[in-house]
Amino acid sequence: MNNTRETGRFYELQAQKYLKKKKYKIIDKNFLCKFGEIDIVAAKDDVLVFVEVKARKNTKYGYPREFVTLSKQRKIIKTAEYYLMKNNCYDIQCRFDVLEIIIEDDIINHIENAFWIE
Repeated sequence: MNNTRETGRFYELQAQKYLKKKKYKIIDKNFLCKFGEIDIVAAKDDVLVFVEVKARKNTKYGYPREFVTLSKQRKIIKTAEYYLMKNNCYDIQCRFDVLEIIIEDDIINHIENAFWIE
């Protein structure tokens, strides 16, 4: 793949396929606003799930999940709050997941409730 954005989109598609196999319904992809971006918005069992996809070639410098820093989490939460407001989603249960992909090992780890609103 030629560039980081192209690579990211490829693995986001892999993540969507993975979630669909686990019976998640994909609601939105690459939701972008002034606060940030959410890779995937999905739903399962009456829960709206905001998914951050992180792919790394290997774990030489750490697991992909470790790159979802506190700063990144705050941006995702703020973006999710805006998404909920924009779509008039009130009184709906939400959670934040991280889907990490380790490319060389062909591993996908789905970390449910990876972080939460403080």
